[in-house]
Amino acid sequence: MERRDWTDGHVERWRPVLPELDADVEGAVTRMKKLSVHLRRVREQSLVDFDLDRQEFDTLHKLAGRGGTAAPSELAADLDLAPASVTGRLDAVERRGFVRRTPSTTDRRRVDVVLTDEGRSTWRGAMAFLGHEEERLLGVLDADERALLNDMLRRIMVVAEDRGGAAWD
Repeated sequence: MERRDWTDGHVERWRPVLPELDADVEGAVTRMKKLSVHLRRVREQSLVDFDLDRQEFDTLHKLAGRGGTAAPSELAADLDLAPASVTGRLDAVERRGFVRRTPSTTDRRRVDVVLTDEGRSTWRGAMAFLGHEEERLLGVLDADERALLNDMLRRIMVVAEDRGGAAWD
């Protein structure tokens, strides 16, 4: 017999109240919500464990995503923030030794923000913590099942993105 989860009981409670309820839709949506909450909690714990606040992590993450070097204006765009707000963030992570500002090698009017070894190590550690949990959870599926799940979620997200038009991050 397959193990039951919290959502199975949730769906059973609501079926008599809402006879038209599609149990598969309700189950899938509820599980996605609960999984999202679980992964958010794990991510927040990783920030605590690596002594990072959300803004510091986001800044390091966006910088790492640009190969470890970016102009402050690029980070502002990536973070969807005003340039002045990014300056404050950069000041904070620079004080912690996670980044350094250096004159640009291509434009002497520009400053580049460079991820330091300590910044990269801290960011990678926080990422690995979450990554291990993601691997643990999805490890119950074989490679073909993971690919199928990924494809199905992509199809759902395409519909969501068409409707919402919102920036997804």
